[in-house]
Amino acid sequence: MKPLRILTWHIHGSYLHYLTQSHHHFYLPVKPERPEGYGGRLGGFPWSDNVHDVPAEEVRNLKFDCILFQSRKNYLEDQYEILSESQRRLPRVYLEHDPPREQPTDTRHVVDDPNVLLVHVTHFNQLMWDSGRTPTRVIEHGVMIPDGVRYTGELERGLVVVNGLRSRGRRLGADVFERVRQEIPLDLVGMGAEKLDGLGEIPHHQLPAFASRYRFFFNPIRYTSLGLAVCEAMMVGLPIIGLATTEMVTVVENGVSGYVDTDIENLISKMRQLLNDQTHAQKLSQGAIATAQKRFNIQRFCQDWDEAFQSVISPLSSVLSK
Repeated sequence: MKPLRILTWHIHGSYLHYLTQSHHHFYLPVKPERPEGYGGRLGGFPWSDNVHDVPAEEVRNLKFDCILFQSRKNYLEDQYEILSESQRRLPRVYLEHDPPREQPTDTRHVVDDPNVLLVHVTHFNQLMWDSGRTPTRVIEHGVMIPDGVRYTGELERGLVVVNGLRSRGRRLGADVFERVRQEIPLDLVGMGAEKLDGLGEIPHHQLPAFASRYRFFFNPIRYTSLGLAVCEAMMVGLPIIGLATTEMVTVVENGVSGYVDTDIENLISKMRQLLNDQTHAQKLSQGAIATAQKRFNIQRFCQDWDEAFQSVISPLSSVLSK
């Protein structure tokens, strides 16, 4: 597939970093002060030469092959502000990062257009959204870690990686984290972690090596999409402890790559087991790596996105090739 010229917005930095591992060229609109969606090549990520910042006011003068929306604001407001009328008729993809917030089973997706492809990042998200007449497909996460980084688990502590945990409350499991921390040594990292006596934010490229020393990774989140931090931790080899909700139940196999449960006391018991038995933790580590390498490898991720872009660029040829 020849490289495409794709316009998209900077919504989730780590996801965008992985998406740009493909051979396509991505153009990111930028505004002064870098408001939501207009941050461009923000620091903290090793952007490749195929990622380009463009002034938002110049977007309508450029040639693109595809428009990739990543938020309601992109779809409802931004496209009418920065795209020309002809650009709004280009092949379009909407990448939905989250499950429905308003009502988990009966929320209609903002996109209602048979000519737009709606991409979900998990099968759970696809199941829960009412996508109406809009065609959908699932592209599961793809992640990478630096060469040579592997799990050691020498720290007898658990690691939690959540941005803004205090402000995001019960949905992200702030109360679950506080409950478990009363009995289990846990370190919290992420934006705003200091507000819950955490360690603060760790640069994305340093996080795999930082995480590799912890005995296990704990995901306290009740309801969200599958976090990239979970996939990255599995790729490093951390055993995963989490709630048996959303996509997590299809990712973590009890006794193989970690443990998931809806009973917090059971999870605390499993954490104690891992803290006291490093051999068992090492066994789960191997299961986590095997799962991640099979399910979240970056080559599969890029291939899936190639197929998605091809399906909207050349619908007929895409159908005939299958």
